[in-house]
Amino acid sequence: MNRAAMFVAGALSGALGLGLVLVGWDRQVTVVPTPPPAVVAAQPSVPLVPAMQAAPRVELPSPEMPRGGSEPAPLPRPAVVVVPPSQPVPGELPVDAEAPPVAQAPVPDAPAAAVPLPALSLIIPVDGITPAQLSDTFTDARSEGRVHDAIDILAPNGTPVLAVADGTVEKLFDSVRGGLTVYQFEPSGRYCYYYAHLDRYAEGLAEKKTIKRGEVIGYVGSTGNASPEAPHLHFEIHVLGPEKQWWKGESINPYPVLKGAPLAAQ
Repeated sequence: MNRAAMFVAGALSGALGLGLVLVGWDRQVTVVPTPPPAVVAAQPSVPLVPAMQAAPRVELPSPEMPRGGSEPAPLPRPAVVVVPPSQPVPGELPVDAEAPPVAQAPVPDAPAAAVPLPALSLIIPVDGITPAQLSDTFTDARSEGRVHDAIDILAPNGTPVLAVADGTVEKLFDSVRGGLTVYQFEPSGRYCYYYAHLDRYAEGLAEKKTIKRGEVIGYVGSTGNASPEAPHLHFEIHVLGPEKQWWKGESINPYPVLKGAPLAAQ
């Protein structure tokens, strides 16, 4: 290219650039001002009600991204157990339930009043013996450390033995110590009369037979551990217990009763 052509090309380029500048300058450019940042008034902090405070944040472990770039599998949600309102929470009473009654200690029964003993008045059980001939041998010692618990009424062998009061023959018994014996219950069932060392029983005497005061029930002897040289009647009075057993009872002294002093009710 010659110099003339180069000059013409440069002039055209400059004129074209100037025209573009003038066109851009001719256009009006509107600049929108940026508003100032709004001033937000600071609100006083209101404390949260304890019941409305959010539960503490629980950090769960981040799931490991599986290979291949796929999305991680969602974590399983914890199961929620809902207790129906009609069922009480274990260990608690329902609101409308009553507390169980408190067990009351049993009240001990009052001791039963002692039944008084009936008054006692007896005849001497050996025919022909007077009160003056009696001896108080109730507390005399006997063999093997025993106490007598009776009185001995000496009389010739074969002397009739009399029932001291009305009653029933409870037991006829041949004892090693007492020999031929009779156990008599009186009508109230509180006393038992014991006759021992009999030579023999009266004819027709039998257990459960009703006998009368002064009736002959046997004869004086020396059977059992009594000495043949001193025949006598061994006589006892027993206070029976509730079981009414002829071989059991509390012994009382017959001597004052047979002497004419009635045993007062106790």
